Amino acid sequence: MQDEDVLAEFRGCQALLEGHFLLSSGRHSAHYLQCARVLMDPMRASRLAEALAKRLPRDARQQITRVVSPAMGGLIIGHEMGRALGVEALFVERPTGTFEFRRGFALNPGDKVLMVEDVVTTGLSSREAIAAIEAAGGEVIAAAALVDRSAGSVDLGVPFHALVALNFPTYAPDDVPAALAAVPVTKPGSRTKP
Repeated sequence: MQDEDVLAEFRGCQALLEGHFLLSSGRHSAHYLQCARVLMDPMRASRLAEALAKRLPRDARQQITRVVSPAMGGLIIGHEMGRALGVEALFVERPTGTFEFRRGFALNPGDKVLMVEDVVTTGLSSREAIAAIEAAGGEVIAAAALVDRSAGSVDLGVPFHALVALNFPTYAPDDVPAALAAVPVTKPGSRTKP
């Protein structure tokens, strides 16, 4: 699947939005990818996960014993990546502000884990999820996301693979251009605090 094919999937379900958005990273943008919309179609989610799984190096695919994703945004793509790789998919959540395993989820010591997100911008959620996985005894051998919004600059401390890399500009809260600041801000993500 080429970049244009991936973007066609987003456009096809009105998941590429324009306006003024406060991202979960705390940064502002004129564009937002609503991955929940692109993943609400099970067949589309399956196609995207299969394409993302193919982006992983073969040796990594063969080593992965579990997929772990952060709730909420990573749940569906994490599940579909588990299906694509033929391994269990678990998730971490933040009941008190820090990612942890709940609902009886646990890793086996030495599990080789693929951490999967929907979108990575600064990598904050990804790094927090990786820390929770490691604290639970897993070894994160790679990370993956449908979309890399960092323009290739994010460092997660492990090899990172994205289905598509986008370079929509993002702005710190004190650096939002006047034209964008004039548009009412929407916070479409699932995190309550950046």
